[in-house]
Amino acid sequence: MNRQTVRDIDVEGKKVLVRVDFNVPMNDKQEIQDNSRIRGALPTIKYLMTHKAKVILVSHLGRPKGKVVPELRMDPVAKELEKLLGKKVIKLDEAINGAVERACADLKEDELILLENIRFYPEETENDPVFAKKLAACADIFVNDAFGTAHRAHASTVGVTAYLPSVAGFLLEKEIDTLTNLVQNPAKPFIAVLGGNKVGDKLGVIHSFLDFVDGLIIGGGMCFTFLKAQGEEIGASIFDEEMYEAAKKILITTEQEGIPLYLPLDFVAADKFAPDAATQIVDADEIPAGWMGLDIGPESIKLFEDILSDAKIIFWNGPMGVFEWPGFAKGTKSIARAMADSSALTIVGGGDSDSALKMFGVEEQIDHVSTGGGASMKVLEGKPLPAVEALLKKEPNA
Repeated sequence: MNRQTVRDIDVEGKKVLVRVDFNVPMNDKQEIQDNSRIRGALPTIKYLMTHKAKVILVSHLGRPKGKVVPELRMDPVAKELEKLLGKKVIKLDEAINGAVERACADLKEDELILLENIRFYPEETENDPVFAKKLAACADIFVNDAFGTAHRAHASTVGVTAYLPSVAGFLLEKEIDTLTNLVQNPAKPFIAVLGGNKVGDKLGVIHSFLDFVDGLIIGGGMCFTFLKAQGEEIGASIFDEEMYEAAKKILITTEQEGIPLYLPLDFVAADKFAPDAATQIVDADEIPAGWMGLDIGPESIKLFEDILSDAKIIFWNGPMGVFEWPGFAKGTKSIARAMADSSALTIVGGGDSDSALKMFGVEEQIDHVSTGGGASMKVLEGKPLPAVEALLKKEPNA
């Protein structure tokens, strides 16, 4: 990464504002269901505290849409962070005002503050410069360690960099380096597995992958647009009409350039979109009228497992079916298990794929699980991330 990190700046005695991604899933009792995003920020937080910085953390939680939502206050996060760090976390009830500035001014070494949910303020997502200046007023240095929001130009990711020396944290650095190396120096064979529903969300990544992958597996809801583009009948399966022509062009390109593109051979078809739907296994070109494919079938699973068994790098983003329902989980589970059992370098692009890894108990067996699905897709497309571009560049000889 060609941006400075916390290693490149003197933090001793300085107040350091750290943008973290503590957007963790919680149940109805406001109990944290998965603390992996909090754990991911610990190396940066511990480094700063070890080097005698005064740490001020800022994050969003959920989608409050610029309003105060009591259920989305950061208090449960503060308690979880206290447990993980073994240190007192001072949770404030605001993110900007005079009381916040005074609390930050009084902060001692070995203490840290967690500000209130930054998305309680509409100015955050608007990247309002006045709001960003007020947020920056509590600190001497800004560290961005929130890869999951790095593709957003918000006040707490980009706006504050106009007022403070700004560098990357360790998590952000690791994400950028891992994904950039994946594109620039891939071992061969490199197999990419893409699923999910929307072709449009992955179109840029597909075009990027065509420059260096040795095989592209497409499953999930998005595969039906490609099957339709091949002239297949897809019944009532999900279909992205706007991406139909784009899918046709990709099929033509892969054929002309000799890039293997693998689509499912069969499906678990359902008579309705429901967990208790009637099902049948059908060939990819024989989905009955009114029925829909909700998971890949056994022949597809075997094909995809065989392809992955020879890979040196596997990248996966997007489930193969509606894996949240037991009757349609086998395809996604097979990809997760094949990656966990593989000797290849395995990288998962966050989002629903990460949820599937957790569901099937194999997350710890994956080499790198990205903390940002949308941000990881932008990196793989070769597009700049606004929050990374805003950080200080490395010195030429650094």
